[in-house]
Amino acid sequence: MRTSDRKKLIDIAQTAPETVMLAEDEATVYLHASTMAAWAPRGPSFTVRCDPGRAHANFDGPLSLTTGAEIVTRAETMHAAATTIHRQAIRDAYPTVDILLLWDRAPWRRGLAIRALLAANPRLTMIEFPTAAPDLNPQAHVWRATRRKVCHNHMKRRLPELAERFERHLTTTTFSSSFLERYGWNLVCLGFT
Repeated sequence: MRTSDRKKLIDIAQTAPETVMLAEDEATVYLHASTMAAWAPRGPSFTVRCDPGRAHANFDGPLSLTTGAEIVTRAETMHAAATTIHRQAIRDAYPTVDILLLWDRAPWRRGLAIRALLAANPRLTMIEFPTAAPDLNPQAHVWRATRRKVCHNHMKRRLPELAERFERHLTTTTFSSSFLERYGWNLVCLGFT
């Protein structure tokens, strides 16, 4: 994270500690099951069915860096219009507080629809993660954990069932993150409570 972005985080902690901080990313889930080692009774091994097609579901989701909650939306394709719809869902979830979104530099986030949305909503502030640094984004770790839980060794035959299970896991699980502690957020906020 750039020094100027770290400074912006600290400034927000000092001037508006009630700001909702969200780390956002997108993920694609395929019906094709990924396999992982698993304990099984001795004898014949179980079969993991593979779907030869490329059917998939796209998810956009931010992780609340303070509560560990998720707001998830699905889209057929990832483009500026889908991102705009997701931003509206975020605004609806937090109607009265300022929102800081940390996200990657995906090309569809630079379109006219996104710029118009940001201009019309002064409560939304964006900070971009560095290029090619997915490990900095806490949401990437959420995708990894959810795929491990839902998509590895699954036996689902239909994509809607798998997508529903994926989304349900995201919305019913609390994910912890040490992102804010790394940048001194809690230490700064303690001085104002």
